[in-house]
Amino acid sequence: MAPLQFQFHLRSIHLPPLSSASRSPHRVSCRSMAASPPPPTVRTVSIPFTHLKETRKDLSAKIQEGFGPQGLGIISVSDVPDFAFLRKKLLYLAPRLANLSEDTKRKIEDPDSRYSFGWSHGKETLESGKPDVFKGSFYANPIIDTPTTDAALLYQYPSFCRPNIWPTTSLPELEAAFKDLGKLIFEVGLLLAHHCDQYVMRQGATNKTQGLQETLRRSRCHKGRLLYYFPRPLSECKEVTGSTSSWCGWHTDFGSLTGLTCGLFMRNSVEVPCPDSSAGLYVQTRNNEVVKVIYGEDELAYQIGETTEILYSGHLCATPHCVKAPSGENAAGVERCTFAMFMQPDWDERLKIPEKITRHGELIQPNQALTFGKYTEILNNKYYQQRTT
Repeated sequence: MAPLQFQFHLRSIHLPPLSSASRSPHRVSCRSMAASPPPPTVRTVSIPFTHLKETRKDLSAKIQEGFGPQGLGIISVSDVPDFAFLRKKLLYLAPRLANLSEDTKRKIEDPDSRYSFGWSHGKETLESGKPDVFKGSFYANPIIDTPTTDAALLYQYPSFCRPNIWPTTSLPELEAAFKDLGKLIFEVGLLLAHHCDQYVMRQGATNKTQGLQETLRRSRCHKGRLLYYFPRPLSECKEVTGSTSSWCGWHTDFGSLTGLTCGLFMRNSVEVPCPDSSAGLYVQTRNNEVVKVIYGEDELAYQIGETTEILYSGHLCATPHCVKAPSGENAAGVERCTFAMFMQPDWDERLKIPEKITRHGELIQPNQALTFGKYTEILNNKYYQQRTT
């Protein structure tokens, strides 16, 4: 499942001046911002929702610019009906969830799913090999509460197949808010997937599957992740030369399409502007550059994941990304909330790794054929404690 190893993503609410970034095909290693000039800031390629819902409209230029081999792997959608309201309705619940008692939060944990359902904090390992304690997450499938009751599948793919766990007593309003936003992001994502399919067909690529849209439509594996980034003390916020990945380590999503809300900043449960213009979502370009990526708080962004890159043999490309925490005195005590919707294939969807895609080459060989469920289990072992049974 894509949600486990990620992610996340934040932007300044007040958008700084935009600049261009050169792009060429290559993956990069991580780097710190220490002793270097600020990375350039680029705005996402944006598509109006009215254009997206026109299935016959040719959006090839936008798809290529945002998701193609020279793109940043991210596109935003503007003017999505009800999105702004549903975003705030859910994100305002994140601090309330994170501040529940430890006993209460333990009741909505699911260790058997490797914390892929319910509450998770300090269970994920990224980049440095240390547990990630800077953020807490709540995972659920907003489309299907119980994907399957097959005992064998529940054992084989617990991160996909186990049922949702809702805090029905301690925070009953979470379930409806989570599902409403997740379903909206899913439906808009299907429209975007249609245009991705059209773009790839226009490139002359052949694919025996039914395409990205149909692959996602029939899947039972989608997963939403409500994220809460804990406020940091003043002593930590003064460390202005911290790593670019100080709030979330470098990674690529290994699902198909990740829907993202713009981060919402709060102090003592009151919304505030981002306290540091350098904080936010960073992407590694194809020529080893790091750029900060921004989009409007009322826009819905989508990032391409690894399995879409596999599905279309690199015609659409995933990019590594991370999140930088705000620094400076104004950042002390600031919390951040966001939501990601991981749209991904079904656990039994078969993938064949193209020879030219060498990501995770130490674990997965080119031309290897395996299901998405197996692919996910292999990669989860890279980020989480491996299963022993």
